[in-house]
Amino acid sequence: MGQVNDPNTPSGHESDLDDPLAAFAALRTAAGLALLDEVRDVEPAQELAAATRLRREHPAPLVSAALAQARLRQRAAAKFGAKDAARMFFTPNGVEQSTRASVAAHRAERFKTLGVRSLADLCCGIGGDAIALARAGISVLAVDRDPLTCAVARANAEALGLAELIEVREADVTEVDTSAYDAVFVDPARRGGRGRIFDPEAYSPPLSWAVAAALKAPRAALKIAPGIPHDAVPAEAAAEWISDGGDVKEAVLWFGTDSPASHRATLLPGGASLWSSLDAMLPDPEVRPVGRYLYEPDGAVIRAHLVAEVAARVEGGLIDETIAYVTSDALHPTPYAVAYEITDQLPFGVKKLKALLREREVGILTVKKRGSAVEPEELRRKVKPQGKNSATVFLTRVAGAPTMLIGHPAP
Repeated sequence: MGQVNDPNTPSGHESDLDDPLAAFAALRTAAGLALLDEVRDVEPAQELAAATRLRREHPAPLVSAALAQARLRQRAAAKFGAKDAARMFFTPNGVEQSTRASVAAHRAERFKTLGVRSLADLCCGIGGDAIALARAGISVLAVDRDPLTCAVARANAEALGLAELIEVREADVTEVDTSAYDAVFVDPARRGGRGRIFDPEAYSPPLSWAVAAALKAPRAALKIAPGIPHDAVPAEAAAEWISDGGDVKEAVLWFGTDSPASHRATLLPGGASLWSSLDAMLPDPEVRPVGRYLYEPDGAVIRAHLVAEVAARVEGGLIDETIAYVTSDALHPTPYAVAYEITDQLPFGVKKLKALLREREVGILTVKKRGSAVEPEELRRKVKPQGKNSATVFLTRVAGAPTMLIGHPAP
């Protein structure tokens, strides 16, 4: 006798599980969850053997779904942390496109500071932002048009104990009335069948629609690609670029704040934030000779066009008018740039660098480049560093000339 009518067991018909929604529903039964626990730590190299063994007792599509979900959870741990990722559910696109938990928490806290108590999360995906908002005490309407994505978002809200604060609705976001909410958050799809979409009007929904929706709300934020052209930023928006651990993760357009027409660079996990209104931004720093210290501004600072503000803080200038490296004669600790003490400046040349590294007994070489076509790994292979010491080489331009700057992180 089959157990098809038992809600704690998946369907006994394998064909039923070929449908992604049915397979996902089966994963959430008692038997499906037990299978997920069983395959939780299966390594990629072990998957074939595990699948062969488990298919003797479980429908093949369910085993495949469980192994795929375990793999996604392992990948998602980097974004959501191991504890949450082990309880959540994912789709391949969801892992790829969802907001990193630290970034979502930062944004949720800012919404909370702005007095937001209810929010419409449009294009919610698997619910990463909705989770952070709910944890900040904000009631969320999470909307997406894909049935499986909505099912996953709903499951995640339940798995993390946030179902009372998150309502998931399957709908076209352009048809949702958001007038009853304090704020709107829109995360348009920026990937298509051919990869990343760079034209904001090719987002789904287009940036122009998202801006119009934002302007109707008391408060709003739009998640956009960090490389958005600055002339595409609406005059009513405050633009924020966010990095985490030194990597630029995203940009956000804020509406309804007390600082429109401004740029901000936020650096996580510390939360340092550099801000300037557009009419008060400093002019580009002057080009000057390389001093004792070289400052590498954080990527969010560069994207926000706030390098001049960093240069002013460290009493420095640029090494080249087209390169975002700042140089100074003095060491000024700043969260917005990493400082290096420069010991040597040489015209670009592999033989010269190889000789210098051999003389200094450098075996650990970090290669950074900005404004150079040379690939770091190619250079490392050619110079063959050997020795007990370490150094950093910058492949760049100084006043237009290809140059190598050698040094080490400042104390």
